[in-house]
Amino acid sequence: MAARNSLTNPPDDRHDTVLPLPAEVRADAWAVDAACSGNPGQMEYQGIDLATGAQVFHFGPVFGTNNIGEFLAIVHALALMERQGIQKTIYSDSYNAILWVNKKKCKTTLERTPKTEPLYQIIARAEMWLRTHGVRTPIIKWETQQWGEIPADFGRK
Repeated sequence: MAARNSLTNPPDDRHDTVLPLPAEVRADAWAVDAACSGNPGQMEYQGIDLATGAQVFHFGPVFGTNNIGEFLAIVHALALMERQGIQKTIYSDSYNAILWVNKKKCKTTLERTPKTEPLYQIIARAEMWLRTHGVRTPIIKWETQQWGEIPADFGRK
């Protein structure tokens, strides 16, 4: 499949989305992504509904790392879906974050300091949520090389 920037918006064969999604990508899904100005630095993350293009949630900025933001974005999406009683697929372009969610542990090397303590409290809450909730939501790796940037990308590269 060609990169996303070669697709029309939306492709003529897609009637389930307003976004230029490749045929392999489900529109009944959310895409999540994080951005960090410096690493570590000011980090934020968001979730985007792939059917509508609407921002579903946003968090930050806080001092952290991109990998932490990617992890928290997936957990945030999982918890929000559960709270709202909906079931959708989640797309993330972060292999590490998906692995961390599957292992229910944020394996960050970010130094724990007074500056990072608020974020470490959020990480602890996310890990607890993962340990106490059964996750049956599909979390799929967004294939950036094939599909272009994930729709939740902040566009700062």
